[in-house]
Amino acid sequence: MHETMERESRLGIALSQRAREMQASPLRKLAALAEARKKTGIKVYHLNIGQPDLPTAPAVFEAFRAFDQKTLSYAPSNGIPVALNAWKNYFRHHDLAFEESELIVTAGGSEAIIFAMCSVADAGDEILVFEPFYTNYNGFATIANVRLVPVPLSIENGFHLPPEDVIERMITSRTRAILYCNPSNPTGTIYSREELERLVRLSLKHDLFLISDEVYREFAYDAAAISVMSFQEVADRAILVDSSSKRFNVCGARIGVLASHHRGVVDTALKFGMARLSVATVEQHAIAPLLNNPDPYVAPIVEEFRKRRDVVVAGLASIPGVTSYRPEGAFYIVIGLPVKDADHFARWQIERFDLEGETVLLAPAQGFYATKGKGANEVRLAFMLQSADLKRSLDIVHAALRQYGKDHH
Repeated sequence: MHETMERESRLGIALSQRAREMQASPLRKLAALAEARKKTGIKVYHLNIGQPDLPTAPAVFEAFRAFDQKTLSYAPSNGIPVALNAWKNYFRHHDLAFEESELIVTAGGSEAIIFAMCSVADAGDEILVFEPFYTNYNGFATIANVRLVPVPLSIENGFHLPPEDVIERMITSRTRAILYCNPSNPTGTIYSREELERLVRLSLKHDLFLISDEVYREFAYDAAAISVMSFQEVADRAILVDSSSKRFNVCGARIGVLASHHRGVVDTALKFGMARLSVATVEQHAIAPLLNNPDPYVAPIVEEFRKRRDVVVAGLASIPGVTSYRPEGAFYIVIGLPVKDADHFARWQIERFDLEGETVLLAPAQGFYATKGKGANEVRLAFMLQSADLKRSLDIVHAALRQYGKDHH
């Protein structure tokens, strides 16, 4: 921000208030330090970002190579027929019924959330979120010019939802929607049916939209994640956001979807889609075969991440002073460290600490909170390494905490 204002002063022209408010990604802010450390010969284990490390399905690259259209033209703004049909089939596979006319193919789940926000809320309106939350929701809200109102969760109960009356106290006359991620990024929490029923009742009572981010649907290790679309009483106000990125390891393809039975939401999202013309044509073709038959590829990936979850839970239990829990889904966990400032610890670890030539990059959790001061001693870990490397990473964190305690007692 300071650098931006200095540059504005030199140029004599100011940027927008939106530009001033736009948050830089807290997930990437320490990345440059990690790259600098690598140049000194230190090996860095990345636990900071949810980029799956497993190979992308070969069918995706086969589809790229088989693409034989003579002209790479614009796709329809709502998505190509092959992709729309594939998303319809994918949802049917999970007992979720949509017509193709109720779907908009988007540039990843991110664009779907932006479209949802812009469709249901005006400038200055409010959307409830549960913190800690996916940090890019902040950026999406800035783009949409809406205000996120955080409902605090607690690590003490694994970041499950608070009682209904606690949530209701945060609702005002400007509240237009409740946005949640299930299974959750960054906590790995899966909300139970009873928890989701609280949101359903509040949606009906206060006439609110429910925006459900379900991109980690299959990554459910102890019990299935329940879709917002399984509650028929809110079918007229539910918006489902999904993405192909994580379940198929195709983050770079940027193919997501917005799905809703609310005709006005879909029609409005299509208008926003028309404004950006279309989603990438070839990528839509490439993802369709996986959406039509997801199990052969997804099931082994989910089992692999289940094993990794168990490795992380066991490893954290052996580190004195760490507060943790057993995440039910996704591939993340937010933990409490025995330090006052996790951001300072993470920076110190990546800049100054190594164990036998190796160190770890963590994601300080403050960036996943909207409430100032929350998450100061917390970090998010992503299970993006093989089990042996995860064990080694946690050994390094353990050693780093011991040394940090000596240096900063």
